[in-house]
Amino acid sequence: MLLRVENVTMSFDGFIATNNVSLNVEKGQMACIIGPNGAGKSTLFNLITGHLTPTEGKVYFHDQDITGQAPHTICQLGMGRSFQRTNIFPRLTVFENVQVAVLAHTRKTLNFLTPTKNMVQADTFSLLKDVGLVDQANSVSGTLSYGFQKQLELGITLASDPEILLLDEPTAGMSPQETTNSIALIERISRERGLTLLFTEHDMDVVFSVAEKITVLHQGAVLAEGTPENVKNDPDVQRIYLGEAA
Repeated sequence: MLLRVENVTMSFDGFIATNNVSLNVEKGQMACIIGPNGAGKSTLFNLITGHLTPTEGKVYFHDQDITGQAPHTICQLGMGRSFQRTNIFPRLTVFENVQVAVLAHTRKTLNFLTPTKNMVQADTFSLLKDVGLVDQANSVSGTLSYGFQKQLELGITLASDPEILLLDEPTAGMSPQETTNSIALIERISRERGLTLLFTEHDMDVVFSVAEKITVLHQGAVLAEGTPENVKNDPDVQRIYLGEAA
């Protein structure tokens, strides 16, 4: 099992954000976590990636206990994450954003005789090609469309050479066309690189077309889990989340 979350609870001054949550993600799987706002999805991502330490429970990556380890340490183990809000350097060019991420991953020591712009060029352009941003390489990142900014963030995440991608609502705020393009890009890159994918998403069309396994959170606890078909037909999910008659 690549990622294993066991009985994780997170309490903030008595408020239970996640309640005894367990989930498993197998290598190569495309898994999704859904649930209404406040269900605990982002909190769970923060617990997995070390931005929060659970009140109770454990998180394992490759059977190694990573509970409460620093985010950069977990990243170095092979876990990449994007956030709901785009996390880029808006004043740097697209090339510079990805280049900085590649340098950080490779831990290149700056040589004052070598211009920074000439370092890791091949790796940087390779990533820009993967995420479809070669033509935007010299554009200032803050001037890009929202869809392109999310593609850039994906490129930055891929620079750490992750085994698993955790994407927190990757299509939030996108137009229908941007959503279609973004999901196609994520699926292609995941297949080509043999990546495992764990994502949260509100767009049910995206969820049911991409995910192989779905975990439904409600009020911080697991309401249901299974294949898209099983989850779609679950009476509790229909009643509480999808808003349909059971």
